[in-house]
Amino acid sequence: MADSNKVLEILHAMSKKIEAEKEYLTALDQPIGDSDHGINMARGFAAVEQKLPALEGKDIGTILKTVGMTLVSTVGGASGPLYGTAFLKAGMACAGKTELDTAGFLAVLEAAIEGVKQRGHAALGEATMIDAMVPSLEAMKAAAAAGQPAKEVLAAGEKAAWAGAESTKPMVATKGRASYVGERGIGHQDPGATSFTDLLETVAAAF
Repeated sequence: MADSNKVLEILHAMSKKIEAEKEYLTALDQPIGDSDHGINMARGFAAVEQKLPALEGKDIGTILKTVGMTLVSTVGGASGPLYGTAFLKAGMACAGKTELDTAGFLAVLEAAIEGVKQRGHAALGEATMIDAMVPSLEAMKAAAAAGQPAKEVLAAGEKAAWAGAESTKPMVATKGRASYVGERGIGHQDPGATSFTDLLETVAAAF
């Protein structure tokens, strides 16, 4: 499915995607957060972009752990620790590997999601990135179990992630800054669920 070079290519594309979506992600954050999700994410992935040349020839685990540490140190707010943890856990799950097949990718994503759950103490239905992450993983597992090729597995995950992000609109957030606004947050799509879906869309587009 992907080797180390492909992972670096995808990370480069992620940086460009987040930069392109920066204003929209920040606009989503304005009614319910600190109005900085897109700005923070773009800063973090710009820092990741600068690290990529030095990561050529490294294994996938090392690459992802470096991304995680970079995001933790450069992305402000709750997003830094959450996305940083996701990439760190993903890197730990594929330590030493230079290639990932579909099953390996799903195992890495599952580790990332578990890391976010633990770090954010979040569960489904609380208007967080988990509401996009978990349905996308479940959809991809089902597609893989049905024998679908990687491209179709990722397409199923992307579709489920967008539906998951959309599903956060009627929810009352109980985690993070969005929880402070209570029911006034109803009708607003969670920025973290949206940025995760942007990143998964970037992975899908690479295939």
